[in-house]
Amino acid sequence: MELPGPVRQRLGNFSRTMFSDSNRTGPEYSEGPDNEMVSSLALQMSLYFNAYFFPLWWVSSITMLQVKYSVLPDYYKFIVVTVIILVTLIEAIRLYLGYMGNLQEKVPELAGFWLLSLLLQLPLILFLLFNEGLTNLPLEKAVHIIFTAFLTFQVVSAFLTMRKMVNQLATRFHLQDFDRLSESRGGMRRMRSCLEEI
Repeated sequence: MELPGPVRQRLGNFSRTMFSDSNRTGPEYSEGPDNEMVSSLALQMSLYFNAYFFPLWWVSSITMLQVKYSVLPDYYKFIVVTVIILVTLIEAIRLYLGYMGNLQEKVPELAGFWLLSLLLQLPLILFLLFNEGLTNLPLEKAVHIIFTAFLTFQVVSAFLTMRKMVNQLATRFHLQDFDRLSESRGGMRRMRSCLEEI
């Protein structure tokens, strides 16, 4: 399952402007091969453990909500239930985009993962962790802290991975452009030599 074309293009444009190295003036030639893998092992391990941790977080959050539901004000009841539903939906999409973006080195999917993590998931978890009106229980605080640590690590490592991916894609593009230019110049030289022979 792929992202829709317009969404993929916008995320690609966003990631190129946000994560490309502006100090670079041309392609960087590295010692490694052109098809070097730039996906992040640390990010992938974090996503893997997060996928196993999330059901534990969900069960403990629902259990603690059930324990303290009667003492919460009505507006906090609505807010907490809404936040848990949002976090659950966002987490499924976020983990999918993270896996696809990192393993298949797709920058738009990884950019979507990064944006969901930074702009939606992290603020929601921090709200659940630091809001005093929610009367957080010790188990709740513990699982929210672990989830926050996962999210923070993933935001940082996804940013660094995207930066590396964008730079490698830019280098490949410049090298392909250079190869095309060299081939066209070589064709012109051959044509000149043929014309001179005639």
